Amino acid sequence: MRLGDADVAARSSFWLHQALAGDRDLAEPLEGEVSADTCIVGGGYMGLWAAIMLADAGQSVVLIERDICGGGASGRNSGMALPAWSKIAALLALGGTEGAVEVVRASGAAITAIDAFCAAEGIDAWFERRGWLWAASCSAQDGAWDESIALHEHLDLPPPARRVARDEIAALTGSTAFVGGVLDDSAATVHPGFLARGLRRAALRRGVRIFERTAMTGFARRGAPVVTTPRGRVQAGHLVLAMNAWSAGVRHLAPAIFNIASDDGVSKPIPEELARTGLQGGPLVIDSRVFVGGWRATRDGRLNVGVTGGIIGFGGRVDARFDAPSRREADMRALMQAEHPALAAFPLERAWCGAIDRTASGLPLFGALPGNPHILYGYGFSGNGITMTHVGARLLASLILDRDDPLRDSALLRPVTRGFPPEPIRFPGAHLVRGAVRARDRAEHADRRPGVLVRLLAGLAPSGVTPSQANIRRKE
Repeated sequence: MRLGDADVAARSSFWLHQALAGDRDLAEPLEGEVSADTCIVGGGYMGLWAAIMLADAGQSVVLIERDICGGGASGRNSGMALPAWSKIAALLALGGTEGAVEVVRASGAAITAIDAFCAAEGIDAWFERRGWLWAASCSAQDGAWDESIALHEHLDLPPPARRVARDEIAALTGSTAFVGGVLDDSAATVHPGFLARGLRRAALRRGVRIFERTAMTGFARRGAPVVTTPRGRVQAGHLVLAMNAWSAGVRHLAPAIFNIASDDGVSKPIPEELARTGLQGGPLVIDSRVFVGGWRATRDGRLNVGVTGGIIGFGGRVDARFDAPSRREADMRALMQAEHPALAAFPLERAWCGAIDRTASGLPLFGALPGNPHILYGYGFSGNGITMTHVGARLLASLILDRDDPLRDSALLRPVTRGFPPEPIRFPGAHLVRGAVRARDRAEHADRRPGVLVRLLAGLAPSGVTPSQANIRRKE
């Protein structure tokens, strides 16, 4: 079965559009009944990594995906593979020291593992060790990284990044807008679409049975897992719910996450302009806002710009608004005008949005549903999915295979608790918080102190790529 022209044209993500142009294969939907050692629901990075790891351990695996593999956040993100050291305060608050250190170590190792896997499997995912510049565009946000670095020093861990001043940032990126920052040379960039499609091919080569355009309509909570779909059933020894933002559709999982859109845009090829303005070959850049902005150059000479804090889903639903072209081109240009004005007039090729499943702490969570150790979950990546999906798949595989793994003693393995108020309070409350975050950001960039109410409301924002200081110690 192959994707038709209409399917390809409908893909708003530039990464998917580019990847599908050379890989139009589509697995048939599930019809009838199948069985496997493990059934995985969700064909994004984590579902595919878990399928590959379990297949390599000798398990039979069935994977069902409601859309196409990579059609969710895995094919829509900004391609930034970051280690988890910025979230060490939250890891320590929710778990022990040894577990926190292991998560940070595992996230760094995951970047190397992704590179090695792609090389071994012949996947050209445009992996490049560009480094990550975490920078502040105003004095109020300068030092957002200080606590994370200090905690590493306190734990006698190697410094995760080195401080860089305005002049060095300008030399690295061509931007003079930042007052300070830190540079982590271990971070990498990838092409999200090529990575997702490459993982799909790798899973198929291992005998994983993939069924696309196959939504889960229900699953049995008691006894051996049975998953129902519109025209079939899967019986399995274990069930893995790897549904990212769509986890909000499972009653037990919904309370822990808050779904909000992230928007990305990619320019037409402008290699000469990127070179002239000092960005081509430089690190990926993320600022210190709560709703972060980020930008980088791609291998083929394009500018990728991302902004967060977009569409909010009522009741956690991921509706059609999340699967449409982005309406935030003006926000992307405003970000570049503020942080790299020489590139603010970039010629836009395509802009899109997608859902991010944020937790209060910014940490994903993994575990088994109460009453059934054979039904496992993993979600809540908060914008750090490329590396943490690999880490999470390792943890889930360890649980299924009953392997010793130090990640089992970390804060990643924890029960679902309510991180946000229920509806109908959550939806209007989320809009108030989002407005307060934007108001605080405007005030800080104008060197004004935000009002008390704005500070209080903004402090309720869930953590994302970088930690929200008000929430890193919040017990979920």
